[in-house]
Amino acid sequence: MYAIVEIGGKQYKVEKDMTINVSKLSNEGDELKIERVLLCADGENVLIGQPYLDNVKVTAQVLGNSKGKKVRGVKFKKRKNYTRTLGYRPEYTRLKINEVLIV
Repeated sequence: MYAIVEIGGKQYKVEKDMTINVSKLSNEGDELKIERVLLCADGENVLIGQPYLDNVKVTAQVLGNSKGKKVRGVKFKKRKNYTRTLGYRPEYTRLKINEVLIV
């Protein structure tokens, strides 16, 4: 059984006991209830929300925050002797999906 959920404006395909990295979340609680479920499938039955499903429950455990690999960008203007290098490390929250239930 899997579900498509929306977390922080992005969509993720999740299954039970799966670990995912999402954009940094402000809450640091141990348990997170994901209410924006777009789709749920259990092999032969597929439930599609319009836009969200109310009878599907997805819970996750917050494992902590981490930083990703450095992302580099370059600004460049030809014939002007101008080059600038930019970089940052995106911050992620690591989630472990505990259960995907159809109520």
